[in-house]
Amino acid sequence: MSKRAVLMMVCLLLLAAGAASAEQYVLSAPGKWKASNSAAVAAAGGTLVWSHGGSGLGVATSSNPNFLANLQAAGGFQSAAADMMVEWQMPTPVEEASVDPSDDTFASLQWAPGAIDAPGAWAAGCTGAGVRVAVIDGGIYNAHPDLDANVDTACSASFVPGQPYNNDTGTFWHGTHVAGIIAAEDNTIGVVGIAPDATIIGVKALHGGSGSFGAVIGAILYAADPAAFGAGSCARADIINMSLGAAFFKAGGAGPLLGPLAHAVNYAASKGVLVVSAAGNNGLDLGQASSITVVPAESGSGLAVSATGPVAWAYGATNFSRPASYSNYGEGTISVAAPGGDFVYPGSEDCTMPLNGPPGTITRPCWVFDLVLSTSRGTTAAGGYSWAAGTSMASPAAAAVAALIKGATPGISLGALKTALFQSADDEGPIGHDEFYGHGFVNAFRACTE
Repeated sequence: MSKRAVLMMVCLLLLAAGAASAEQYVLSAPGKWKASNSAAVAAAGGTLVWSHGGSGLGVATSSNPNFLANLQAAGGFQSAAADMMVEWQMPTPVEEASVDPSDDTFASLQWAPGAIDAPGAWAAGCTGAGVRVAVIDGGIYNAHPDLDANVDTACSASFVPGQPYNNDTGTFWHGTHVAGIIAAEDNTIGVVGIAPDATIIGVKALHGGSGSFGAVIGAILYAADPAAFGAGSCARADIINMSLGAAFFKAGGAGPLLGPLAHAVNYAASKGVLVVSAAGNNGLDLGQASSITVVPAESGSGLAVSATGPVAWAYGATNFSRPASYSNYGEGTISVAAPGGDFVYPGSEDCTMPLNGPPGTITRPCWVFDLVLSTSRGTTAAGGYSWAAGTSMASPAAAAVAALIKGATPGISLGALKTALFQSADDEGPIGHDEFYGHGFVNAFRACTE
């Protein structure tokens, strides 16, 4: 991929891809979803796809052009709106690492865990063991040798019709990369996640980077309350990571869908689930963009994570907490910052870096090494490894640090978990809370020991 193509990822996304289908609707009942709401959907000419009693949210389909009018006439709903298909994940700069990943081959190329002192946390006994992290994304390749032991296959689910949770398009698989940042196994193969003993629950809401509001909302509710979707034997997630986002004009067509999304995030919080989201890659000051909202970063009580990344790490740079060129920011929006990588190194020459195992070295354009390396789908049954950059990579790093805290203090409340994450972060930038770092740059060692 050329640097010109990579730089295209910072283009401002202000328009959704339009309605996925006029036949799908997101519905919100006041209070809880009742049998009368289900009956009203049927009477209006619709078919209920799913409903969630506790939140009052549901998704229905209908071929009746008067479906919404019929529902409004019947009453009993706080809102009802046509669903939208949205490109939630902008094109990501990706470079494959195509060598045999034996004996932690790629650990020497992972600057991100060291930047937040994850090795110090591991040495202190903090590995995320016992913590369940839901990755709401595209497909997770659960057969990957760096993920296979950590993915709860029985409790993973898909809200994309006709697609299992462990499938996506291409050879990258965004969700697989995100899952590896959180919990790639410490197994002497390939890479190591920041919380290498955490459990991943794959909840597929996207396919090829796109998905509907209804799918994302359903995925959040499933992660927080699997029993309501018939998965009574599955424990809820402790943490939800959403490395996805899109920007909308607040007065635009997505307006009626923003409330149900925020409500789903707040419902998860009511169950004690920490929701962590990517801040977005638009380079926006969200504190000043009064007419624009980026969701789910600004949805409900969830946390938004900005991205940092070094420039010229292959030449010895250690500016890991440097604000990434593309990251959204904004006073009142950003909670913490975390490693997301960057791609603005000005040269195009190759650099050669050492590996932990054979073949001994790897050569790529120097800017590639400033990205974040993690698991990917690859082209074989053994999976692959790829570099990528974005707040999509920063969000799981912060979620993983939260998992370290939760693993060290299993009974911690949601409020105390947030406080611990904030207070343990390194105060970068202006003293105190600021528009880019929020409460600071996450620190894994301090998070699990203070």
